[in-house]
Parts: sequence; C-alpha cells; structure tokens
Amino acid sequence: MSEQPGRAASWTPAAIRELAMNFQSSRVLLTAVELRLFSLIGDGGLTSADVAGRAGSHPRATDRLLNALCAMRLLVKRDGRFWNTPEARRYLDDGSPEFAAGLAHTASMWHGWSGLTDAVREGRPALRAAINDRGDAWLKPFIAAMHYRAAHQAPDVASLIGLGGVGRVLDVGGGSGAFAMAFARQAPGLAAVVFDLPNVLPLTRGYVAEAGLSSRVTTAAGDYLADPLPKGFDLVLLSAVIHSNSPEQNAALLASCAAALNPGGRVAVVDWVMDDDRVTPPVGAFFALNMLVATDRGDTFTEGEIRGWMNAAGLAPGPRIDTGNGTSIVIGIGSSRD
Repeated sequence: MSEQPGRAASWTPAAIRELAMNFQSSRVLLTAVELRLFSLIGDGGLTSADVAGRAGSHPRATDRLLNALCAMRLLVKRDGRFWNTPEARRYLDDGSPEFAAGLAHTASMWHGWSGLTDAVREGRPALRAAINDRGDAWLKPFIAAMHYRAAHQAPDVASLIGLGGVGRVLDVGGGSGAFAMAFARQAPGLAAVVFDLPNVLPLTRGYVAEAGLSSRVTTAAGDYLADPLPKGFDLVLLSAVIHSNSPEQNAALLASCAAALNPGGRVAVVDWVMDDDRVTPPVGAFFALNMLVATDRGDTFTEGEIRGWMNAAGLAPGPRIDTGNGTSIVIGIGSSRD
C-alpha cells in the first residue's frame, strides 16, 4: 500500500470514477494468483485451453481472464499463446525466489473488505470466525504473507532496537519466526523463543529449519491473551501484534510482557503508530479498517495509548524509533530490580 492510498492530484469526476473502478484490476490479479496462472505458465507459452486444463478452470472464462492480464501488461499474447512478462515471471510465479508470497493473503483479505459496509453499519467484523478457526487454507497464506513482509524488515528492526547485551529474546505472536531469526543472525550468541498458537508453530518450525537455525530459535505454544508468557528474557518483541487486540487486551499483554523480562530488559512494540488525529500515517488509517473487517476489536493505536499500557505495566519510557517503512518501534524498559 502506498503512503497515501487512493490519493489523486485532483479529484475530478473522471479521477473519482477511476478510483471506484480500481477494484477490477485488483480482482483480476488476485484471481490469477488464487488459480496460480503465472506459475502454471512458467517460462513457456501456453494456449488458454492449456492453462485451463492445468488450472482446472473453464476454458472460455480462463481465456478472457488471460486477455485481461495481457491488457494489464502482466502477460503477453503471441500467436494465440500466453507468456509471462519478465516481471510476472520474477514476482508472480511461485517457483521464483522473489515470489511475492503475500498476495495469497491479500486474496483472502478481499472477502473481509467486501463486507466493509456492513462492518461500518454494525461495528462488527465481516470475518466472523476467530483467527484460530479459519483453517489451513487461510492460515498458511497468512503466515507466508507475514513472513514475506517481516523477512524484509526484520534485519533493519534488529539494528534499530540494538541487541547489545541481549542474550534471550521472546518473539510473542512471532508467526514464521522471521524476526527471531534475524535477531539470531545479527547476534551470534543470542537465543530466541517464538511464542504462538499450537497450530501456527509447525509452520514456524518449518521456516526455522529451512534457515538452519533450529538450535537457536525454538518455540513455545500458547495463547498470549490467555496463557502466561515464559520468563527470563532480555528483550520481548511484539511485532504486528497489538493491532489485532482491544485496548484492554493490549494492557494485559504489556503487563505479561513486563513480567517476562529479566531486570533491566526491554519490551519493543513494532506497529503502525498513529498520530493523535488517527489520520497519519495514512497507511495506518487504512489498516484500521482492515482490523475492523477482520477482528472483533483490533485497531491501529497512538503512541500515547501504547505508552499508557507500558506505564501501567511498570515499564519506563524508552525511545520511539521510526523504521522508515511507515511503522515505528516503541520501547519500554523494565525495572533494574526483581
């Protein structure tokens, strides 16, 4: 998402209509991702009938979708055959090392956002099932999307937080373990524990094993809203966690994080941190709507709200650090005494 989603230089009637119709190109791309059309085409040229046969889709409907992808310059059509553009081959074929894995979760998000009108009317999410009850078809793309995002950001976040004197890290709601792994890579003596739901952790362990870090990044199962966190950590990380919760849940979570610290340890919250007007950063204002359609009480929060939870948990104020990608790190410092 751009820094100012949907903004035009001048809101003419034509620009407003273009904005309203942007869903068409988005839906075309996401349907192609869900059907794996770019991956099925690969580096060869296929007819629409070939693609439909591989995708298990309707031949004529598939042909029309492929034509639209050509109009969007994601495919090229020559002599009745369809080819990936170099960019589609690089970013949209799931066999590429640079595959944009997060798009599968974006396709899942479509269903929630389609219910935005009712969510605003009723004040309740469009996706009614709890995250832990949405099944593997939702969970695996979600963790893949979070890994894709986190793997790019985590090395910079580790550097900005600073790992000097940090021996043990607890990554709460750590998903794929991307942050825990980045921290372990930057500090050779550091050990990390990823705390997440039992059905998430097999995915976590797969990512960690693939990275060759299983001896240094381990897991602990639990629900951070209901279960106590393990103790004895120099740093507790909450990356992209607080926006899923209500203010009351976050206050309790910060208290639990503070209790998990060694004397003088730190809690680092990484998230969209809103200005008091809740308009800036614009991407955070849009993300608040994503939480509206997808969670019961999730939101994007201000620095004052985060500091209030930290203060109630007995954490002294540390710095706020902007990451450069729209998110911020808010640090709370634990007591130097037990």
